Amino acid sequence: MNTYIENLNWRYATKKFDASKKVSEKDLENLLEATSLSASSYGLQPYEILVIDNTDIRSKLQPAAWGQSQITEASHLIVLANQSTFGEELVDDYLDNVSETRGVPANDLQGYADFMKSKLMPLSESSKAIWTARQTYIVLGNLLSAAADLKIDTCPMEGFDSAQFNEILGLTQKGLNAAVLVAVGYRSEEDSTQHYKKVRKSKANLITHI
Repeated sequence: MNTYIENLNWRYATKKFDASKKVSEKDLENLLEATSLSASSYGLQPYEILVIDNTDIRSKLQPAAWGQSQITEASHLIVLANQSTFGEELVDDYLDNVSETRGVPANDLQGYADFMKSKLMPLSESSKAIWTARQTYIVLGNLLSAAADLKIDTCPMEGFDSAQFNEILGLTQKGLNAAVLVAVGYRSEEDSTQHYKKVRKSKANLITHI
């Protein structure tokens, strides 16, 4: 745990990446494996994870992210895209996976299916989109922590035009929406922000024991 805390103190929102350094395939695979193991409500994972290495595509995306250099200088750009909406198939597909993975008869899962549908299907379209977008932030937290453990630098990014990202990446027709970005790579020695002291609320002001 001491090493984990040290790694969290080491990480920061990297503002300038070393464009000459690439994350190895092995480290990227480990990072994505950890990310895929993130928790989600009911285990439904109503999102997709896009890993963008293509420099041409990232150059097209950069203006839609206010010209931020991390988009093109980082080793990879990860887009966490939530499902814009969903129907009963979200639950059905998940429970088909549960049945196959755990060897549980589908009929035995019907009660759980009905319960999830009773909670999720009545939501308005806007509420569904908000709920799925929130799930991507669970993924984001896990991704940042896993990257720090691998000594990979990251920069979580909300500063972008999601509509433009959706258009460039063809997400809308897939029923997806770009919710949040993560630039992944290695910090540049010229990034002065890496030397800033980490600023957080004191535990006394942040944590309440009841």
